[in-house]
Amino acid sequence: MIFDASAQGEGAAAPMPRSALIDALADRVTSDPDAVDAFLATHEFPLAEPPLYTFVYRGPADQVRLRHWVYGLQTAVPFRRLAGTDLWSYTLELPDESRVEYKIEVVSHGRVAWIEDPLNPLRARDPFGANSVIQARGYRIPDWTREDAATPAGTMDELVVESEALGSPRHVTVYRPAGFRPTRRYPLLVVHDGGDYVEYASLRHVLDQLMDRFELPRLVVALLHAGDRLREYAADPAHARFVVEELLPRLARDYPLRPGPESRGLMGASLGAVASFHTALRYPGRFGRLLLQSGSFAFTDIGDSEYGPAFDRTVEMMNAYRAAPTPLTEKAFVSVGVYEPLVSENRALIPALRRAGVDVRFVEARDGHNWENWRDRLREGLSWLFPGPLWMVYE
Repeated sequence: MIFDASAQGEGAAAPMPRSALIDALADRVTSDPDAVDAFLATHEFPLAEPPLYTFVYRGPADQVRLRHWVYGLQTAVPFRRLAGTDLWSYTLELPDESRVEYKIEVVSHGRVAWIEDPLNPLRARDPFGANSVIQARGYRIPDWTREDAATPAGTMDELVVESEALGSPRHVTVYRPAGFRPTRRYPLLVVHDGGDYVEYASLRHVLDQLMDRFELPRLVVALLHAGDRLREYAADPAHARFVVEELLPRLARDYPLRPGPESRGLMGASLGAVASFHTALRYPGRFGRLLLQSGSFAFTDIGDSEYGPAFDRTVEMMNAYRAAPTPLTEKAFVSVGVYEPLVSENRALIPALRRAGVDVRFVEARDGHNWENWRDRLREGLSWLFPGPLWMVYE
């Protein structure tokens, strides 16, 4: 986890970490009025002095705070102003290979603004906008997530699928791999929040790259776009019926798909993981592969649920499954970030799946509940569930 420093004895307050670069600047500003300008011009931010990382903000303000999404820590930590300047800073310790998204909160004349870090060019986008990103020592954006003009690209088809189960037609985007031939048969992967996976987790580029490297077989991938996501993805029988009884027959009619559950997978993150799990549970034996990322697997061991009414069906499903696990799939890849509040729920799912005889691979990462965390786990998850010729040779 992120931490400030170790306490000095039982009950002692942990000393605040100190940046040597900020301390050196503090010694200069009294004698050099241009010291702050020179400092900002000659450093990259946040300042990296592993394991210390210092966030810096410059500007008039009454207060400045770091807003992050690391579960278990104070969510708004105050910056300190460097005496005699309008430079503010906050230093923390961060384990190697961590990745944290954040914003800076600026309070001025009673007004509060959350802003992206003006000194840090790294951004991560999501459906709500963008966050600044700090990447600790050892973290690298995987090269297989990037678009490469030399890599053959798959094709996107847009379908409208009539749905009696959901009461309205549904838009589905279908990825056909490069070199697609109607005379061959392909495994099928159904992806919840498929448009967001493409937009924010580089899924199209990931598929192109991994197939070109022979780490994945050629797949047909159905990208779902939810209507009322909070309802449909929260263990909704109508959604499961749509996927299995309406979508699968349409895809089998329009595309040459391999038969058998070992050639069919479901995938999703957060509520999309719940929808994937619930669909496989409601229709056992239809999907032999599950990829579940940071699933909102709400449950209760005792007492009433505090998750809210939107999760009532999910809580009921997970309580029942943990009490009496069933083999809903053959293989399941489960990933979660250790900096997100759902880490306990995902850890609790693993022994239940294994008791049911499911072959499980569980991965934790030093990241949070966000699309780039899910992106970074795709290679390991997809290639384990659907090994391409490369892995079939070497394994």
